[in-house]
Amino acid sequence: RRRVKPPARAQKEAVRMFRESLKMSWQNIVHNKMRSFLTILGIVIGVAAIIALITTVQSVITEVNSQFDDLGANTLMVQAQGTALKMGLTDKDFEDLQAVEGIAGASPTVSAHLDIAQNGVVKENVSIQGKNELYFARNPDAVKAGRGLNILDVENKNRVCLISETLENDLFDSESAVGHTLRLGGIAYTIVGVTASSTDMTSMLMGTGDGIIVPYKNAMSLAGVSHIMAVEMYMEDGADTDAVIDDVEAVLGQAFNYKADSFAVTNMESLLDMMHDMQNMMQTMLAGIASIALLVGGIGIMNMMLVSVTERTTEIGLRKALGAQPKRIQMQFLTEAIFLSLFGGIIGIVVGLLISLLVALAIDVGFAISLSAIALGVGFSVLVGVVFGLAPARKASRLNPIDALRSV
Repeated sequence: RRRVKPPARAQKEAVRMFRESLKMSWQNIVHNKMRSFLTILGIVIGVAAIIALITTVQSVITEVNSQFDDLGANTLMVQAQGTALKMGLTDKDFEDLQAVEGIAGASPTVSAHLDIAQNGVVKENVSIQGKNELYFARNPDAVKAGRGLNILDVENKNRVCLISETLENDLFDSESAVGHTLRLGGIAYTIVGVTASSTDMTSMLMGTGDGIIVPYKNAMSLAGVSHIMAVEMYMEDGADTDAVIDDVEAVLGQAFNYKADSFAVTNMESLLDMMHDMQNMMQTMLAGIASIALLVGGIGIMNMMLVSVTERTTEIGLRKALGAQPKRIQMQFLTEAIFLSLFGGIIGIVVGLLISLLVALAIDVGFAISLSAIALGVGFSVLVGVVFGLAPARKASRLNPIDALRSV
C-alpha cells in the first residue's frame, strides 16, 4: 500500500523543495554570469520597450485629452465655408443659430492677417482673431492679465484688443502691455488684456494662439469681409445632442440652399470618442510590436536552459540515481527560467520608466506612471519564463539516469 503523507508534512516538504530549487537556480545563474547577463538582456530590452512605448504614448494621450477637455463638453464646432454665391454666415444666420433650441450661446471666429505697429516697431502678417464676450465667459483661463472682451465692446465695436504673451514680450519687453495702444492696419486699438501664448490643440481648433483678439465685428471690418466662417456653439446641459445637431444643420442647410459641402458640424464629444478608440488601437499595436522583443528574449532563455541541461546531464543523472524525483528536477530548471525572466523584467521596468521620463521631458508633456504597463511588463516576463522554460525543464526531468551516467 502507498503511504500517504500528512497534509502539513507534505506542505513543509513542498516549501523546502521550492527553497532548494530557488537556491540552486541562483547559484547556477551566478556561476554563469556572462551567459545569464546576455539572456536577461533580451528580457530587459523587451520589457523596457513595452514600458517606454506604452507610458510615453499614454502621457501624450493624456496631454492631448486635457487640451480637448479644455474645449468643454456639449460643444459644437461649425465650419461654414459656404458656396460660390454665398461665403460664410451673415449676422442673421448667426442669430438663427443662437435661436436653435438647446443652444445656450455661440462664439464666432473671424480671422485675418495684418501688419501691426507699436512705437515704430512693425510686425508683419500678424494673426487677428475676432471673438465675442461669450468666448471669454466660457474660457476664463484664456486671459493672463487685464480683462477679456465684454458685450459693450462687441455691440459698440470698441477699438480694444487682447494680445498674446509672446507679442507682449516682443513689443513691450518686461513692461505690461495693458493700457498701451497699437495700430492694426493703421487704426489705433487699446490693449485691455493679455492672453496666454499657446500652440496646443485647443488653440488650433478655436482659432487662438500667438496673435491678437478683437471684437468679431471689428475683425470683419479689418479683414474687409461681411461673413463669419467659424462658430463655436455651446449646448445647454441635458440637451439632446442629436436633435440639436439636426436643428443646427437645418439652419445651415437653409442658409446655403442645401448645397453639399457648404458647411460642417463637429460634435466635440464624438471627436473625443473617436480619438479614444484610435488611442486604444495605437497602444495595442505598440504593445504587440514591443512583444516581439520579448519573444526574442524568451527564445534566448530557452536556448540557455537547453545548453544548461546538456552541460548538467551528469549532475541530473546522479541526482535521479540517488532518488530525486522528476518533478523536483523539473521545478529547479523551471524556477531558474522564471527567475531569469522576472529579474530581467524588473530591470526592464526601471529602464523603461527612465526612458519614458526622458522622452516626456524632451517633448514637454506630463509624465505619469502607467500601472497597467508595469503589470503587462511583469506578466509578460513571468509568462515568457514559464513558456520558454517548460520545455528544457521537462527535458531535464525525463533524462534516463543510465544514459546520463555513461559520460561519467
